[in-house]
Parts: sequence; structure tokens; C-alpha cells
Amino acid sequence: MDVKFCKNLKCARKENCLTQKQVADMLDVVESCYANWEQGRTEPNIDMLRKLSVIFKISIDDLINGV
Repeated sequence: MDVKFCKNLKCARKENCLTQKQVADMLDVVESCYANWEQGRTEPNIDMLRKLSVIFKISIDDLINGV
């Protein structure tokens, strides 16, 4: 997994004042699933990337490559 993506994901979550649990609940996944994305153990599929971009109000490109 791309370290940049993991960092961007965590920063986007914190900028929106959300916990990992809150984001996981919004995505209807378990908290450990979301935490694994932030830690680079696994990566979200395209559907989850779309949902993350809506939750964080940023483009998928910005989420992957940074602002």
C-alpha cells in the first residue's frame, strides 16, 4: 500500500474531526477494516474510495495523491 495514501487518509479523517470508528460506521465496515487502510495493511476497493471521498469532501485523486 502506498504510504502517501495512508497518511492522506488519516489526515482527512482528523481534519473532519472523526474517529476511525465513526468513519467505519459510515462505511458499514468494522473499525479494524478501516484501521487497516490507515496502517497500509489492506486497501479499500473503488466503491469504498468513492464513499471516503464523499465523507471527507475531497476528490479520490486528492485522497490518493495528496492536495
